[in-house]
Amino acid sequence: MKKEVNKSKYWKKLASHYKKMRNVQMRDLFADDAKRADKFALQLDALYYDYSKNRINDKTMKYLIRLAEDCNLHEKIEAMFTGEKINITENRPVLHIALRNRGNTPIYVDGKNVMPQINEVLAKMRDFSDAVRFGKFKGHTGKKLTNIVNIGIGGSDLGPVMATEALRKYWAKDINCYFISNIDGTACAEVLNKINPETTLFIVASKTFTTIETITNAKTCRKWLVDALGEHAVAKHFVALSTNVEEVKKFGINPDNMFEFWDFVGGRYSMWSAIGLSIAIAIGMDNFEKMLDGAYAMDRHFRETDFAHNIPVIMALLGIWYNNFFNLKSYAVVPYDEYLKYLPSYLQQLDMESNGKYVSTNNEYVKYATGPVLFGGAGTNVQHSFFQLIHQGTTIIPCDFIIPAISHNEIGDHHEILLSNVLAQSEALMRGKTVKEAAEELTQAGKSKEEVNFLKKFKSFEGNRPSNTFVVKKIDPYTLGMLVAMYEHKVFVQGVIWNIDSFDQMGVELGKQLAKNILPELQGNAFGEVHDGSTENLIRYVKRLRK
Repeated sequence: MKKEVNKSKYWKKLASHYKKMRNVQMRDLFADDAKRADKFALQLDALYYDYSKNRINDKTMKYLIRLAEDCNLHEKIEAMFTGEKINITENRPVLHIALRNRGNTPIYVDGKNVMPQINEVLAKMRDFSDAVRFGKFKGHTGKKLTNIVNIGIGGSDLGPVMATEALRKYWAKDINCYFISNIDGTACAEVLNKINPETTLFIVASKTFTTIETITNAKTCRKWLVDALGEHAVAKHFVALSTNVEEVKKFGINPDNMFEFWDFVGGRYSMWSAIGLSIAIAIGMDNFEKMLDGAYAMDRHFRETDFAHNIPVIMALLGIWYNNFFNLKSYAVVPYDEYLKYLPSYLQQLDMESNGKYVSTNNEYVKYATGPVLFGGAGTNVQHSFFQLIHQGTTIIPCDFIIPAISHNEIGDHHEILLSNVLAQSEALMRGKTVKEAAEELTQAGKSKEEVNFLKKFKSFEGNRPSNTFVVKKIDPYTLGMLVAMYEHKVFVQGVIWNIDSFDQMGVELGKQLAKNILPELQGNAFGEVHDGSTENLIRYVKRLRK
């Protein structure tokens, strides 16, 4: 049985150290150490990570790294990379890293090397995506398929949505991508209203081919296609990302156009697999493989680099520091790039579905905080929404800022203005503005003494609020692969330290089960299950409104 992290002597050292650090001002830390910005920064290829604007010193980092070592992080990393069954509740290995194993070194599961089957699916993705992009695989009426509609939910949607939007500049000129995930009929209707059945390819992404949201949406799209082109068109306009051959065939999809993925890859880690087929069609398989290359570079860095210089490890440890010692229960991810606008949503699932757990791998309830709340959005938009709370709210919210030095759209001085804003935000959060500084500023602006006395507190900022800044050259496939893999490994490290299984999602299931009970009650007249009074009243009221 693994020792719980709060029993580690380094946890106790950190708890004592926190009392000395909680009121330390980052302004003073920078003033006292001219080399602080260099000391607390790391680089991998063109990715630069500045974590100097955190409430840390050398001792903080020493204790955090020792904590990671005390939690056997080295061994856990090797266990993942070598195919051990670290997803303990489902008795599965966790091998999204195998999907981008560009060195092609053997990785064994139950004595079998999984790389040949992964390479086979990648080759099949290349053949098919090229055939669609270059017009070899045509629709039922002989027209080129230029509208790609991915039908999935959760990991079968969020990864492809995020990556295709992030890499929009790499799309083939005649390809358009659409995504249907929500069971709300509006999601289907809005996409179907924009596309032509003769030029549309539907990708149905469901491992079991029974996920209710995905299959309901797929059947609606199938009917729309059949109404327009006839039953025989289905085989030319639908492909499946699944393992259920019988259900795929029953739907009318040619099994040759079914792409496999495996139980050792969780949904939220699956965009590197056949789940990424929509990405490959949009940007081309060469660019898709560059994305794999970037992730592989981060994988090697994570596995091979000592903890003190390991980007995902440092990110994770800083999160532990704030979550478990400063008692800060949320953090924000803010990319200053319009193409990355879906990255925070993608990371919400990655982080909160992975580490939103209260049972340890020892089968005991944990007695410390685990996964925090993650939110975010694209800068500069969010500066005009939730940044008021981040600067002057009564809780502190650590931030990750992501900056591309070069934009894909260098128009006038737009990008310099964007860059100046993100750099100013991280500086403002760290420096703040004292009441005295606010008073001097108001006085210089010509305010009366009464106005100065009244406004100076409103105009002050306590500062000393932590942030990390990630600078890349440009958002390209390689860089995106690095960034996503970086966050994957950060989440993994935190799960190891908290001693939870980051790779199941039991919390998703209860609502699904109850929905199956309620559905026939909404569709019929009789009540089947016994519900609480509120739920029964709501069912009756909704049914009255729908008559």
